[in-house]
Amino acid sequence: MTCWLRVLSLQLLLLPAAPPPAGGCPARCECSAQTRAVACPRRRLTAVPDGIPAETRLLELSRNRIRCLNPGDLAALPQLEELDLSENVIAHVEPGAFANLPRLRVLRLRANLLKLIPPGVFTRLDNLTLLDLSENKLVILLDYTFQDLRSLRRLEVGDNDLVFISRRAFAGLLALEELTLERCNLTALSGESLGHLRGLGALRLRHLAIAALEDQNFRRLPGLLHLEIDNWPLLEEVAAGSLHGLNLTSLSVTHTNITAVPAAALRHQAHLTCLNLSHNPISTVPRGSFRDLVRLRELHLAGALLAVVEPQAFLGLRQIRLLNLSDNLLSTLEESTFHSVNTLETLRVDGNPLACDCRLLWIVQRRKTLNFDGRLPACATPAEVRGDALRNLPDSVLFEYFVCRKPQIRERRLQHVTATAGDAVRFQCRAEGEPAPTVAWVTPQHRAVTAASAGRARVLPGGTLAIQDARPQDSGTYTCVASNAGGNDTYFATLTVQPEPAANRTPGEGRNETQAAARAPLDLTTILVSTAMGCITFLGVVLFCFLLLFVWSRGRGQHKNHFSVEYSFRKVDGQATTTGQGGARKFNMKMI
Repeated sequence: MTCWLRVLSLQLLLLPAAPPPAGGCPARCECSAQTRAVACPRRRLTAVPDGIPAETRLLELSRNRIRCLNPGDLAALPQLEELDLSENVIAHVEPGAFANLPRLRVLRLRANLLKLIPPGVFTRLDNLTLLDLSENKLVILLDYTFQDLRSLRRLEVGDNDLVFISRRAFAGLLALEELTLERCNLTALSGESLGHLRGLGALRLRHLAIAALEDQNFRRLPGLLHLEIDNWPLLEEVAAGSLHGLNLTSLSVTHTNITAVPAAALRHQAHLTCLNLSHNPISTVPRGSFRDLVRLRELHLAGALLAVVEPQAFLGLRQIRLLNLSDNLLSTLEESTFHSVNTLETLRVDGNPLACDCRLLWIVQRRKTLNFDGRLPACATPAEVRGDALRNLPDSVLFEYFVCRKPQIRERRLQHVTATAGDAVRFQCRAEGEPAPTVAWVTPQHRAVTAASAGRARVLPGGTLAIQDARPQDSGTYTCVASNAGGNDTYFATLTVQPEPAANRTPGEGRNETQAAARAPLDLTTILVSTAMGCITFLGVVLFCFLLLFVWSRGRGQHKNHFSVEYSFRKVDGQATTTGQGGARKFNMKMI
């Protein structure tokens, strides 16, 4: 038996040893020969481990304690295509640390302690397409930081302490398609730095303390198709020229402080197909706000504090497919707000205090075919159907609650008011209808006055027209128009404003000439006539002065400075004088 055991042992010793795995596998790591991947996450590694197979294509070293990357750490991995170093404590990367990775396509350095990217770090990474530097401590992006990344398509630099991006920081990124800047300390965007990204297709700008969009920010990005602006609490307006030069297909401006639809900025975005203005304090959508967006298919205005959508607000939206007005303050949405409801497929009006009356009849009639995206709108009033979803309402309810009653002006007695200039005038116009009609007045100058109008004339609650400081030019016929979804009714009133008597224009009553002039500003004709009369008077005075000087100069030239005087001596008593002395004498005198 012992002999057989010795023979068996000898045979086992003579058997050839099994070959080790090609390249081996580092301790505390998991290797996959099929995918050529090495995974070492959460292994408390302080450096790149030794023994990684040279043919490795994917290396994961995330969630470790690596502090620095030196040029020789990855030199033995020329086949590496994807490297994940996220969530380490890397504070410094030496230039040339990735120089021996010519095939690297994805590099993740997210959530480290990098404060600065020195020049030369990304040398020879000609095939890199994705670089993630988010959630670091970067303060500044220097010139030519990414100049060697000519194939880079996506760059993530959000969640850093960035305060400045130099003008040539993005120079060399000829193929970049997506850029994300978020949660930084940037207070302005440099149009010159973004101008190097001629191939940029998507730009995401989130959680930034930027107060304004300048005209030059995006002018040099002709290929930009998708622009996202989110969580800019200091942004209160999208200027008219801020999007000039862009041909966007998707625009999102959300969680800002803009209070109106940026109609002027959207005017030249004819290629826009998706627009998101949700979660902004916009209370009204005026008529024709989107009239130039002829290709728009999706419009989102959710959570925007909307209370009024004016008639023809969506005029021009011929291809609208999806409209999201959820979580607002709307009591109704009339069919007249649309260019056409026939193209509408998905409608979100849930989360609004809807009044179920004839204004919503067009929705009820399409309740079986419209897509509410799983959020069914419900009635808030009247009380009998409160909480009932529009889709579940029976047909019998339609004739009870969804019927309109045309407006009717109750008091139709002719109102003719004669007033003196400066008086306050009021015309009443009370109307009834179902739903409650809105009242507007049309002046003799064909100007519409509503409750939202500003100036001397305005409509008070109840439909009363109030005119302050009446003037003679206010005289004429005023038309009251009461309207709702069922139709309209009209009523007329006349006003005669007489000029104020001259005797009443005393300083104590505030009717002096200065106030009258202030109420009646000079027009262009009066100014031109006054100027011409002043010029003529001035020229006449100058001409008269020249004429006097001419006459005086002519007379002075003929005046004689010498004249002759005859003088006879007076006779005296006594002997007569000698002959010749008793006669008259002549002499000349010079006048000085």
